[in-house]
Amino acid sequence: MKDMLVRLMELPEISEKEQQLAKENIIFRKPIPPEKSFVRDWVFEHFGIYWANEVEAAFTQLPVNCWIAQKGNEIMGFACFEATAKNFFGPTGTMEAWRGKGIGKILLVKSLQSLKEMGYAYAIIGGVGPADFYKNSVGASIIEGSEISIYQNLLRKKP
Repeated sequence: MKDMLVRLMELPEISEKEQQLAKENIIFRKPIPPEKSFVRDWVFEHFGIYWANEVEAAFTQLPVNCWIAQKGNEIMGFACFEATAKNFFGPTGTMEAWRGKGIGKILLVKSLQSLKEMGYAYAIIGGVGPADFYKNSVGASIIEGSEISIYQNLLRKKP
């Protein structure tokens, strides 16, 4: 999997979509430290140990380097930034039942806006699977030669 590069100076407008989702009682916010285990456990259950570990790393910063989509007491999606490496976006995920509503794009843009507020002009989206989503959502482009990345020697659980 390759990394992607995204320019942060002209991110797409998401407020209208966010307002539409607010009518369905879906809110977007950064979680706070007392919620760490809830967010981490949710990510572990739905997306696995690697991403749960990255969420845990995102909680080492204040404010937390993570956004969540929430409806009532349920998490619907999450997105981290600067969790595994400086200026990196990810991991991110939305519950399958809620995909296609714009939740993932809002979490992506909010995370990228957070990176921009930290002073970055560009961000790296690490180890991308759905490249078209990032290209269409924020104009990201593949970084050629990025197959060798920070994830190349990742420890794996033995079978």
